[in-house]
Amino acid sequence: QVQLVESGGGEVQTGGPLRLSCVASGNTVNIKVLAWHRQSPGKHRELVADLTTDGSIHYGSSVKGRFTISRDNALNTAYLQMNNMKAEDTAVYYCNAHYQDGSALYDYWGQGPRVTVSS
Repeated sequence: QVQLVESGGGEVQTGGPLRLSCVASGNTVNIKVLAWHRQSPGKHRELVADLTTDGSIHYGSSVKGRFTISRDNALNTAYLQMNNMKAEDTAVYYCNAHYQDGSALYDYWGQGPRVTVSS
């Protein structure tokens, strides 16, 4: 199993930066993908960015060029650096670990810090 603990949420002004962190614990060696998702009120949860163990990175179209996902393997920590933030980035952000145990696949989620972008 994997536990995910996020930090770094809060309020930021339009155009400003904010960084989220996600510390993974447990059987982290079997994590294949670390990702950030977000959900705004009245909307479906959407992928923000993901990072695979082979280094492949994907970004959602609305954040490409502004957000950066990274991972520190020594600290078992994933980061989401968010720059030039917009009002539409206001959401609850969830860290997600896609975990493989043999042929079985599992998804683990963090608690979801809230991010509010204000003018």
